[in-house]
Amino acid sequence: MSDQQYRDHGWLGNEIERILEFYYPDCLDDVHGGYVAQFDEATGELYDHDTKHLVATARFVTNFAVADQLGGPEWCRPAAERGVDFLLDVHRDSEHGGFHWLLDGTEPVDSRRVCYGHAFVLLALSRAAEIGIGRAQSELGSVSDLIDERFWEADYGLCASEYDPEWTSADSYRGQNANMHTCEAMIAAYETTNETRYLDRAITIAESLTVDLTAETDGLIWEHYTADWGHDFEYNRDDPTHTFRPWGYQPGHQIEWAKLLAVLDRYADASWLLPRAEELFDAAIEYGWDDDHGGFYYSFDLDGEPLVNDKYSWEVAEGIGAAAVFTERTDDEQYLDWYSRFWTYADEHLIAPVNRNWYTKVTEDNEPMPTTEGVAVEPGYHPIGACLEGIRSLS
Repeated sequence: MSDQQYRDHGWLGNEIERILEFYYPDCLDDVHGGYVAQFDEATGELYDHDTKHLVATARFVTNFAVADQLGGPEWCRPAAERGVDFLLDVHRDSEHGGFHWLLDGTEPVDSRRVCYGHAFVLLALSRAAEIGIGRAQSELGSVSDLIDERFWEADYGLCASEYDPEWTSADSYRGQNANMHTCEAMIAAYETTNETRYLDRAITIAESLTVDLTAETDGLIWEHYTADWGHDFEYNRDDPTHTFRPWGYQPGHQIEWAKLLAVLDRYADASWLLPRAEELFDAAIEYGWDDDHGGFYYSFDLDGEPLVNDKYSWEVAEGIGAAAVFTERTDDEQYLDWYSRFWTYADEHLIAPVNRNWYTKVTEDNEPMPTTEGVAVEPGYHPIGACLEGIRSLS
């Protein structure tokens, strides 16, 4: 495909629709409500009809709301509404407050209170509120208040990661990933409401994580921390492919933070945002991009050497989004070149040729890896976000 096509709003909107059509309507659970996310990426077949992860539910809502906002198919809005209802009526714990992490049908099987999941609930409600879904509009503030009351650690300008189901004790682990997505959700809440408290919170998290804590790591963002926000270089050292907490530096998170800082630069008068964003973009390319086969290595070690050589599609999607925002914020042609380069790689290696859904990961030399029949949390959220940022930035 041509570079110009990747910048075309109609093409980008169509890509969003094609991704959703891979899941819809089979993702609608007419027995329990909500959605089903466990699809085989090669065949499109469902392999688990009952498991419902909080992150997957919230991401489905986000995806359908974004598509509706962009003028997508008429079924997007009711699909988003059903997800909002399921989040608030089933995932939410009416006794203790907060949201269950994992359900079997409608029954909670893991009720840990996880900041990462609550951040995605806030993101989902923000996107749903933006298209006028009433329950999302009325509950957005209360979910933000919950995050503030339960997870926020003002002394550090960051959020704790996890509590037990009754909110009686916090896990000692602290992580950047939950804070990154809390920052993302706060930006979305600001875009929806124009309330500066959300923007202020996003900037505080961003500066704490990408400036203050990286002073000890040569500007690179580490994943894991102790209870007092000291770098923990041993946590999950023997588990570099953990779903949510892998060991090692992740190029994808360097570039995802670069995108968020550049988005914040749209709204905030803070001179450090764009230079810091460009440093993180450059670091992701320097340490993570495979010049021989294309794609980002999943992670690299403390010496800057590739650690997990598999290529995960979400990292490239975040690269697309970052390059699009940088094109808008800097007018530097190199970012438009990277935007096209990322899309070309995705088209050739990450996107299924028939259904246009994205594979989760490929090998180092770009062979698609079979779907692992576990709990799914990524129903096209990252590539849809890449398309959205292309539309917003390349106008």
